Amino acid sequence: MALEVKKQERETSQGLIRRFAKKLQQSGLLVRVRRGRFKKREKSRSMKKRAALRKEEIKKEFARLEKLGKRPK
Repeated sequence: MALEVKKQERETSQGLIRRFAKKLQQSGLLVRVRRGRFKKREKSRSMKKRAALRKEEIKKEFARLEKLGKRPK
């Protein structure tokens, strides 16, 4: 969505900028852009599954090391 503001007859550059800022604010475009700024993509099903399996492997390894008394601190 493009915003377009043309300079009117006998309008100062300050007035043009003010009118543009007002139109940008009313459009809600800035709000949408800021909202999506830090949005992270959702992990795929296979990636979630892979991460869960890896987490379980790590837990088992720590439990094994704990029993042997070799767990790093």
